[in-house]
Amino acid sequence: MLKVDKLNQYYGGSHILRNLSFEVPLGVTTLLGRNGVGKTTLLKTLMGLVPAASGNVVFDGREITRAPSYERVRAGIGYVPQGREIFPRLTVEENLLMGLATRPRGTAVPERVFGMFPVLRQMLGRRGGDLSGGQQQQLAIGRALAFGPRLLILDEPTEGIQPSIIKDIERAIRSLAETGEMAILLVEQYYDFARSLADHYLVMERGEIVMRGAGADMDADGVREALSV
Repeated sequence: MLKVDKLNQYYGGSHILRNLSFEVPLGVTTLLGRNGVGKTTLLKTLMGLVPAASGNVVFDGREITRAPSYERVRAGIGYVPQGREIFPRLTVEENLLMGLATRPRGTAVPERVFGMFPVLRQMLGRRGGDLSGGQQQQLAIGRALAFGPRLLILDEPTEGIQPSIIKDIERAIRSLAETGEMAILLVEQYYDFARSLADHYLVMERGEIVMRGAGADMDADGVREALSV
């Protein structure tokens, strides 16, 4: 679904992404790494928020390396950024409708979103800023799912979230993967959460992919130990 080939990115004189090459097939691919290794920069580059210095990004057979962000969304990529970035003054319903900006006017929010996160239906008229952190995360994911993406990119969805809502998010991601229709790139520092969902894993260090493999092999491959070094 997504293919990245020899991707490079710089900030000033720092080489942040170093010849990154990997693929994200259908199912869940988890990307793990300590703070500061370039994970969020990678996601912003994949979304066109930061231009790639060199390399190629191909989504569903289409070259998108130089495409603007809105074209990537229109092509079928949903993005849930770190920190959620919902619109606090808009209602829950208005936030969800923002996720349909690339769809024809009058398109309704899919029932699947409310099936995964029932609290959103209950709070449609409340402002996003009045929700708890966990509810805001559910709203951010729901907004990204509203237009029916074929690739969903999630940046640290468990950060600062209470355990009960982490379980809800885990169930939602698993149900999306089980449809066999969506590729999910999950950036996560919470190892157990990542391992429970991963069909495939990538480990990033100093802007490079240093380990990769099947999600079922994460323990045997020593991924937890590699992250703690």
